[in-house]
Parts: sequence; structure tokens; C-alpha cells
Amino acid sequence: MSTDTVDDPTDALPSDRQDERLAQEEGLAGAFQAFRRRVAGGDLGMIPVVLGLVAIAVVFYAQDVTFLSSSNLVNITLAAVPYGIISIGIVLVLILGEIDLSVGSVSGVAASITAVLFVNQDQPLVVAILAGALTGTAIGLLYGLVFTKIGVPSFVITLAGLLAFIGLQYVVLGDEGTINIPRTSALARFSREGFLNETVSYVLVVVIVGAYVAVNLVGMRRRRAAGLSAPTPSLLAFKAAAMLVGFGYLTFYLNIGKGLGYAFLLFVGLVVVMDLVLRKTRWGRHLFAVGGNVEAARRSGIKVTRVYITAFMLTGTFAAVGGLMFMAKLTAVSQSSGSNDVNLTAIAAAVIGGTSLFGGRGSTYSALLGTLVLVSITSGLNRIDVDSSVRYIVTGGVLLLAVSIDSVARRARSSSGRG
Repeated sequence: MSTDTVDDPTDALPSDRQDERLAQEEGLAGAFQAFRRRVAGGDLGMIPVVLGLVAIAVVFYAQDVTFLSSSNLVNITLAAVPYGIISIGIVLVLILGEIDLSVGSVSGVAASITAVLFVNQDQPLVVAILAGALTGTAIGLLYGLVFTKIGVPSFVITLAGLLAFIGLQYVVLGDEGTINIPRTSALARFSREGFLNETVSYVLVVVIVGAYVAVNLVGMRRRRAAGLSAPTPSLLAFKAAAMLVGFGYLTFYLNIGKGLGYAFLLFVGLVVVMDLVLRKTRWGRHLFAVGGNVEAARRSGIKVTRVYITAFMLTGTFAAVGGLMFMAKLTAVSQSSGSNDVNLTAIAAAVIGGTSLFGGRGSTYSALLGTLVLVSITSGLNRIDVDSSVRYIVTGGVLLLAVSIDSVARRARSSSGRG
């Protein structure tokens, strides 16, 4: 006696699409449905900060039409570089659920050491730059060791560092107080006068989009070989076309002015590289795991101490590099370098850009977008001749709004089971 069997239509689906709620997430329509589901579940990603940038552009353009001029946008991109590079390091410690309040003073002391070696002691620029960058790395190592071996909270460690390294900066600069960097030096010319050739800029856009397509095609092939779902070619083509048009027009518009600055390309390159490190490497996955639940990470075999120490070291290094970019931009280092609003802007940029203060969630693109938001606000307020006190008030309001959105989204994720 034989029995007839009815084939289950879900058997032909990839293993991660067997659930009927996910079976229809294919193509452009499926991608839109998945996006809407994520947003409803509290996974807002970069949506708030992108909408914020649009709102800023509209408001300030209504006040001054030159706000969106090519020359002003170029200035905004260059002004964002030092703050943004420092903010990349802030993203790393925030993902761990920690903080570094001393990035401003670390940037100042690193720049001071570089200036003293290069100008006062006639050391090669490369040697001076390496010394400055390694200063930040060493400070981060110190923080990591004190945090992991002694157990002092990062807030207290870095607050003490903020004060101590301001004093060290005074000692390094000595009675002179200010050191001017030659405008003809390679670092100054890189920051102030280095712009990509127009033709090369368009080639770069094509290369970036081509690399994006190639990487995704390889990823699609691997996922299908593993029996998992993969984005459809139509979805990939749509994204690539959107990138090509968007990046192409942005490049064209910036080229009306001076174009894409080398310093800004360095900043964007660091953002992309660190994003890949966070998403594609074991260290990056461990960083998120520790930030999400340190005890669970420890019990799963992750070397938690190593993760903390390396994250603080990278944060210190990025702070130092940001300080060097400040020095290159201003062609000078003084006792006030790294003070004022450097800490405020770098930390606020990471949070406004979407990195959670609660740990376990974040992206280096937060540093890019958040810094652009804050620098755009500063530029817009300056162009309409608003007092600087208003800028601090506005920045504080934007920061509070960003944290509030993150808190609401966090509750929505918890209620929807996304964690």
C-alpha cells in the first residue's frame, strides 16, 4: 500500500526563509517590506540623522541660499574631518557601553608632541607624525589597563586623563605656548590645498560602485552555496544605480567649487575601513558582543580584557590623528588646542549619528553623519550671524533629541523581541 505525499512549497526555499513571514522578502517589494518591518520594530538605523540633515539643509537654505553652494559644502566637509576622525574612536567605546571624555586633550597633546619634534627639533615629518599617533595609542593602552586590571570606571579614568593631559600639553609646549607649522609642509598642504582631480573623482565614483557590486555578488554566491537567501540581482542593480547617480551628482556639484578634499577622503576611508572591521572581523563581532552583554561574552570564550584594551587603544589613536588634522588645518598648535568644544562635538556626533549610549549598537557611519550634522549647524548659524551661545543651545537640544529617539527605539526593539 502506497501513500501519496504532498510537497511542502517551503521546502524549496532557502533555510533562512522557511518561516512564512519571511518567505515574501524577495526583490524590491520584499526589501521594502523588510525595511518597514525593521522600522516598526524600532530598528531606525540612520534614518533620524539623514532626516535631520535634510531638515538642516532646508532651514538654512531658506535663510541663506548660499548655504548649499558648492564652496560652502566643500568647507563643511573639510571642517568635519578632525572632529569626525576623533568621533570614530568614540563610536568604538560607546559600542562597549563605555566613554572617553579625554579625546580632546589627547588630540591636543599628540599634536603638541608632533609640532615640537617637527618644528623645534627638526625631526622628519613622518617621525613626528608617528610619535604623535603613538602617543594616543599609548594613552589608550594606559586607560585599558587601568579599566580592566584595576576596575576604575571609564568615566573616572578619562575625566582624570582630560585634566592630566591638558597639563602635559602645557609642559610640552613650554613657555612658548604656540608653535606654528610651515604652510608649505606636506601635512598642511594635504589638509588645506589637497583636492582630487575632477576626472579622477569621477573614476573614483565608478570604482567605488563597481567594488560594491563585486563584493555583493561574491556575498550572494556564498550565501546561495550555503543554502541561504541572497538579495536579488534586481535589488543589487537598483542600489548600484542609486549610488552611481547620487555619488556622481554629489561629486559633480562639489567639483563646481574646489572638489573632494584629500583630508575628507581620508576621513571617509577610515569610516569605511572601520565599518568593515566591525561587521566582517572576529574582533568587531566580539566588540558588539561585549557591549551587548559582557558576562555572556566572557562565558562564550571571548577575551573580554583584550577587547576593552584594543578598543581604548584605537580610540586614543583616532583622537591623536584628529589632533594632527586640527594642527594641519590651522597650521599651528597652542595651549588651547583640543579644548573648547572638541570633546563635546566628537561625543555628540557619535550619539547624534545613531550610536547607542547603552552599548551593543552603533556604526562608524554615525561619526560621519553626526559630524556633518553638527558642522552644518555651526556653518548655518555662522552664515546667518547668530551668536555662538545659540550654537551650544541648539547642539544640546539636538543631542537630547537623539538620545530620546534612541531610548524610544530601544524600548520598541525590546517589545518587538529584537533586543
